Amino acid sequence: MPKPRKQQVSIEDTPYYHCVSRCVRRAFLCGTDSLTGESYEHRRGWLENKLLELPQIFAIQIAAYAIMSNHYHVVLYIDSDASECWTDEEVIERWHSLFKGNLLSQRLMRGDDLNKADLARLQIYITEWRSRLTDISWFMRVLNESIAREANLEDDCTGRFWEGRFKSQALLDEAALAACMAYVDLNPVRAGMAKTPEESDHTSIKSRSEKAQTVQAPNHLHQQPKELLPFAGNPRQNMPKGISMKLTDYLELVDATGRIIRDDKRGYIPDNSAKILERLGLDEDRWLSMTQNFEQTFSTFAGNEEKLRTTCERLKYQRPPGLNRCRTAFG
Repeated sequence: MPKPRKQQVSIEDTPYYHCVSRCVRRAFLCGTDSLTGESYEHRRGWLENKLLELPQIFAIQIAAYAIMSNHYHVVLYIDSDASECWTDEEVIERWHSLFKGNLLSQRLMRGDDLNKADLARLQIYITEWRSRLTDISWFMRVLNESIAREANLEDDCTGRFWEGRFKSQALLDEAALAACMAYVDLNPVRAGMAKTPEESDHTSIKSRSEKAQTVQAPNHLHQQPKELLPFAGNPRQNMPKGISMKLTDYLELVDATGRIIRDDKRGYIPDNSAKILERLGLDEDRWLSMTQNFEQTFSTFAGNEEKLRTTCERLKYQRPPGLNRCRTAFG
């Protein structure tokens, strides 16, 4: 597995990222081998369980995900504030749950006394580990390596399981986030794997839909799936941490869009879903285009022109990549 690369976009630009990782051609993530008839569907469960487990260790939460036959999509939210609240001991415990740490961290956790020089040296490691626990590259590395080891063990083979580096797109504003999440949640519908979003196995939209059906107040933060970043309602002062829209609005919008995509016609967005598009500054044609071709439409960044230019100026880009596409998509 390649060494994780450092993030080029900072938390100041956006905490949201769309990541895609694909298997090499010879490998099976899920699905059935047409030559041998062997099924690998159980690996979806491996990946989903590990994906939803890692936010308990990293300061990174899951906004949306979809596990397909030979690749998966995930929208990640970097919660840097959470990592800053961790004590040094918490950072070590979290890191030790992934790796062995080092002799100094192991001695500290055993309760051994460390001198000033050892403590100073250990503090350097803790600072680095705290940073890594908020890094999407390290998150994806841990996720992919664990699945690759399990798959290679089951297949009794060695070698590369995933393609080189995962693809990452920074989602610079609320409209880009909503369009990308819908794109991810509707992947199984577009692929013909499910008739409706709520029937899409191993997706965030199914988890959110099932939970919403069993509670009295589905828009309440504490009545949404605990393993996913919650929808916090429409933007307002003193807003709690979460996605800036109502869960019910999002579910209606994804359902309406899914019906249009499944029927292979442009159709229309129902009136009860039009309000959120208006607030996001998107018209129906642009929304439908993005929710069907988000990954292909944008490269490294997705967002409105102003946000894109600001981000690229800070990163010292000579020319904002994908400027015309962002301008067309987000107006």
